[in-house]
Amino acid sequence: MGVTVLQQFPMVENRTGPQTIEFLTKRVVALGAVQTGQFLVDCETYMSVPNLASTTKTVHVLHNSEQPASVFSILETGTKTIPLVADGLFDLLMLKMTSIYTSKKQTKIESKGPRFEIGDFCVKLGSVTMSQNFKGVLVEVEYRPCVVAASCWELIREFLQGILGSVVQNTPPPYLQNRMNELYQPIDTIHQYLEQFGAYRKATGVR
Repeated sequence: MGVTVLQQFPMVENRTGPQTIEFLTKRVVALGAVQTGQFLVDCETYMSVPNLASTTKTVHVLHNSEQPASVFSILETGTKTIPLVADGLFDLLMLKMTSIYTSKKQTKIESKGPRFEIGDFCVKLGSVTMSQNFKGVLVEVEYRPCVVAASCWELIREFLQGILGSVVQNTPPPYLQNRMNELYQPIDTIHQYLEQFGAYRKATGVR
């Protein structure tokens, strides 16, 4: 597990989602990358039942195929955010808590697609869908030898810009900016996905 950066790739008019993934695949393969299967990151959101608490609580439950034995959850209570990493039993627990939390099925969102390896980098090209509707493309790049973002951000940025061009900012993504000198953990990747999924939901008019 290294440092991961997530980047939205802007959609071009008259180019579909699959065509965009194919376009990016050709770019990545041209650099010498080899496809090593598929990946999937999904997120389901639960809201606390009204009247049970003074403030509405939101639980985001996420899965990442890179950590198949783990279930990630992020609890939002007003101004506080509490992350939790559990095992597969957490999914069963949420199913038994329907009297407290209700799933917002229409907001279930996922990013999935081909996974590539090139040297010390892992690249994932994800088609983002919400309720089976295509929303956009997310590119994930992981630099595996390093676990401190401040030490490898410039290298990751240069690599990303080599694939995606000028859409990649010179500054790290908002979430990563606050974690530059911390040891990078799998939950940090989950936070980045939640941030990006939230942006897609907001663009759709869904909270």
